[in-house]
Amino acid sequence: MSIWARISEAISALASGEGLSAVFDKLRTPPERSVAFTIAVIALSAKMAKADGLVTRDEVTAFREVFQIAPRDEAGAARVFNLARTDVAGFEEYAARIESMFGSGSKMLDDLMEGLFHIAMADGHYHPNEDRFLERVAEIFGVADRDFQGMRSRFVPDAKPDPYSVLGVQPDDSLDDIRDRYRHLVRENHPDRMFARGVPQEAIKLAEKRMVDINRAWEEISQAHTS
Repeated sequence: MSIWARISEAISALASGEGLSAVFDKLRTPPERSVAFTIAVIALSAKMAKADGLVTRDEVTAFREVFQIAPRDEAGAARVFNLARTDVAGFEEYAARIESMFGSGSKMLDDLMEGLFHIAMADGHYHPNEDRFLERVAEIFGVADRDFQGMRSRFVPDAKPDPYSVLGVQPDDSLDDIRDRYRHLVRENHPDRMFARGVPQEAIKLAEKRMVDINRAWEEISQAHTS
């Protein structure tokens, strides 16, 4: 059964009046965790859309870049988005529910944050409300500050990404320590490792951009140390 077929089952539960919280409670174990991941991205994207006040075509396109949605499944995905957007529960309640499902510090929460950054930047603007939204979600998720800052430096084009921020290290760290951090990030972002922890196959393409940035940052730092 495809991920979107399983999502359709979850949507049927929503239609019966169970609510997103009850559906999340049923999606704690593989393979349902990949369904939960997708619904979480949709739901938090809907809440984030309220942060900057609108949903643009670019943001919809960005979501399609993360998840390949078959035409027959578009209505179901839209239902989850609209349910989350109109739900009276605040985004913090959603984020807390998602954190309790995956567990604080889970790498899946880092993956989810990257999906939200990708969607937030789709229209080329990083609204201050989006920044506050993502920073608060990261805090609830237990995402380490250096990891959040690394994501922000890669996605938000304030300036050329600082390679040390990308890797989550300090300029005065030893090259050996930086190399260890680089190797850790490479291992954690390997597609097989991501798939094993429950990230849907449709979303693993996010890791491609991530690895380009990580490799470029290590190359810049290592060249600076040897020049």
